[in-house]
Amino acid sequence: MKKLTILFALLLSMSFLAEAQLNINHFIRVGRTRISIGNYTGAIEYFNIVIEFKPYLAEAYLYRGMAKHSLEDYRGAIADYDKAIEIKPYYPRAYNNRGMAYHNLRLYKRAIEDYDRALEFDPSDESIYNNRGIAKLALKDLEGAIEDYDNALEVNPKSTHALMNRSNAKIVSGDIKGAISDLNQVIIIRPHYAAAYLNRGLARFELEDYASALRDYDQSIRFDATNALAFNNRGIVKHKLEDYESAIMDYDMAIQLNPEMASAYFNRAMAREILNRPGYEQDYQIAARLNPQFDLSQRRINAEQLAQQQQQQQKQQNSSSQQNNNQQNSQANQQALAQNNQQQSPQQNNATVDDQKSDEEKRKEEMEAERRRRRMRMDLVIEDTRDIPEEVEEVEDGRIQDKNIVIDLQPMFFISAFEKNAVDYERFQYYNVVIDDLNAENNYNPLLSISNKPVATSQSVFENFILFFNEKIEVQENAHNYLNRGIFYSLTGDYNSAFADLDKAIALDEKISLAYFTRANTRYKLKEQVELLAGVGSNNSLTLNEGKINDNSNEKPSTVEYQEILDDYAVTLFLDPDFFFGYYNRAFIKLRLGEYRSAVEDLNRAIDLEPEFAEAYFNRGLTKIFLDDIEGGAMDLSRAGELGIDGAYNIIKRYCN
Repeated sequence: MKKLTILFALLLSMSFLAEAQLNINHFIRVGRTRISIGNYTGAIEYFNIVIEFKPYLAEAYLYRGMAKHSLEDYRGAIADYDKAIEIKPYYPRAYNNRGMAYHNLRLYKRAIEDYDRALEFDPSDESIYNNRGIAKLALKDLEGAIEDYDNALEVNPKSTHALMNRSNAKIVSGDIKGAISDLNQVIIIRPHYAAAYLNRGLARFELEDYASALRDYDQSIRFDATNALAFNNRGIVKHKLEDYESAIMDYDMAIQLNPEMASAYFNRAMAREILNRPGYEQDYQIAARLNPQFDLSQRRINAEQLAQQQQQQQKQQNSSSQQNNNQQNSQANQQALAQNNQQQSPQQNNATVDDQKSDEEKRKEEMEAERRRRRMRMDLVIEDTRDIPEEVEEVEDGRIQDKNIVIDLQPMFFISAFEKNAVDYERFQYYNVVIDDLNAENNYNPLLSISNKPVATSQSVFENFILFFNEKIEVQENAHNYLNRGIFYSLTGDYNSAFADLDKAIALDEKISLAYFTRANTRYKLKEQVELLAGVGSNNSLTLNEGKINDNSNEKPSTVEYQEILDDYAVTLFLDPDFFFGYYNRAFIKLRLGEYRSAVEDLNRAIDLEPEFAEAYFNRGLTKIFLDDIEGGAMDLSRAGELGIDGAYNIIKRYCN
């Protein structure tokens, strides 16, 4: 009987393990499915669960890295690929993916090193050769790039990716006919491939075969009417053929499809100016704002400076010539000067002639010269085979990095509550023993929590709790009951009553740390409300603008104004050094005061105490970027995104990559 019992227990254990394994496989399948449909943040949630239970499963890190990669969190992806390689050193896919992430960070040499390693373990993967070729092309190693594309074609002679990439390299190297030959093969294999027609049109344009280029761009647009490059390039061909009206129509379409396409604005400006159409000056300005290389005004300034320098040099040379030849007649001097001018650069000759011309004539000549110098921009499609899965349908939380969202510091935490048996799925609850003890003393009604989410919809609930503690205080006046009622007064915005109750709680028990914490929060809320009514200040002192994090406080408040708040947080942390919310909130105040490095120290402590404190990672990431620690900031924001703050990916894309 004893043996049968043991056997039965073993069978149960094996059944449990099989079920656990099945669940892990389920999470991996769901995570991969979410990647395939573009729900990258949702995929990360699932792979977090897999990693929690199977921390030595390399595939979980690989797929989570792929999700981060698709969110353009390249540093976070590299960290996951690193872990996958650490667990599984002979993992070509992880090396290949990490190489792709390095490439996106423009670390091309490191990318090539990873591609080399990947090819050691899998020399028959054409995509790795293609990827390495793209990296070599970025380093202007044209021969090396073409060699890699040749290797890819040896593996798969019908690889349109390799043919497209090799044609690109040939165009850059000047082998236009070779490029056209490759593109012809691509079109034979994929007759409806719009990008191949677009690139062949560019190659034919280089050969000045404008009619054929025009036909290729027509075909490209026929197969893909959403490609702004095709319309821009077709407009350039029409421009070259002096069909300016039709060219402008193509530039209009390119701008409609891609409002940030600087070359289309610049090209349209030239066509409009030729036709004396209004709006060309505005187009030049927009092009210059989008891309400084199209800033004509800066070029004119540089040209004028060069002309002035050349004129000065000319005067010095003329003076020297006169001193050396003062015994010669004027005709000889003129001959010497003419010979000297012939030896000078064309720019110097122009500068000398410009001395005799009016400002208006000079301006016109400079603009005409600029048009001659400025080659209309033709765009090439790069066939990027770095195959991180693409989305196949739009989902609400996919590609958060592309959404137009407001980015501020994560707000402060305060003690809140919800009714017994209520469930709030939108708020992640951090466990804290002090709050748990407070709930136990309340017999879990009301059930207190710590949150940084808005509570406006719960005002009636909080008012009922005030009435509840009114009755409890009538029965027993103690620090615990006054603390609770003070919390709810603060939540309803009755700050004076909150201060009275919190002061009373501290008078009855000076070691009640949550009373100091709540009083500090209440002081801040009152100050925030006063500033809001006065029309000054802002909730958060760090915002994002023009590619960097800025301090948006015109006049920072003095430390004296916030001293009482800081003092209350100091007492809170003295009484409870492990209360990580106290460090977080104090860091928030310090950021308002501009004490950034001290704030980072508090956030470091908060994260040490709660390693999954997403909001602390987020605020520390923003602060590090403000302090020019881009790498550190990006890694903190990656961790915040991994822990559920999706907006972190938007910042990584806009300010770290």
